Amino acid sequence: MFKSLFSFDGRIRRTEYGVSFIIYMVVAVVINAIIASSREAVFFGLAYIPMLWFFWAQGAKRCHDVGNNGWWQIIPFYVFWLIFQDGQLGPNQYGDNPKGIQAIGGTTYQGGQITGAPGSGYQGEQNKDASGSGYQGGYSGGHNSPNTNYSSTGNPSKTDGYKDGDLYK
Repeated sequence: MFKSLFSFDGRIRRTEYGVSFIIYMVVAVVINAIIASSREAVFFGLAYIPMLWFFWAQGAKRCHDVGNNGWWQIIPFYVFWLIFQDGQLGPNQYGDNPKGIQAIGGTTYQGGQITGAPGSGYQGEQNKDASGSGYQGGYSGGHNSPNTNYSSTGNPSKTDGYKDGDLYK
C-alpha cells in the first residue's frame, strides 16, 4: 500500500484510494486552518501543490483499476464511484490487478489458488474426495455403470447378457 505516491502509472485498490482521500481532506483542513489563523502563513498555500498532485495521482491509478483513463476523475462526484466500484478482475491495459486476482475463462485465480466462479464446475477445497481430487462429476454412463443392466434379449428383467464389470468374462 502507498507505493509510488506521486506516480500516475498502475492500479490501486479501493482501500488505498479511500485512505488517500481521507489523508487529503485532513491535510486540506489543517492547511486551511493555518492560513485562516494568520496572514503571515499564506505561504502554506503552496502545500496544496504536492497534495493535489498526490490526490490526482491516486485518482488516476484508481481510474485505471476500474478500466478507465485517469481523466475520468474530473467528472463531478466521480470520486464516490471510485470509492465504491470494484476494480476489474485480472490484468488490464494499466497493469495487474492489485488484489492479485485474475479471471481466466470464467474461473477466478487468486495467488495461484482457484477460488471458483459460477458455472466453472470447480467447487473449492472443501469438496475434495478421498483421492484428493476436487472432481464432483455427474457422469454415470459406460460399461461399468451400476445404474445400467445390459441384456442381450432387450428385456431388462433377464440378465443373460453381460452385467456390470462382466465385459471380459
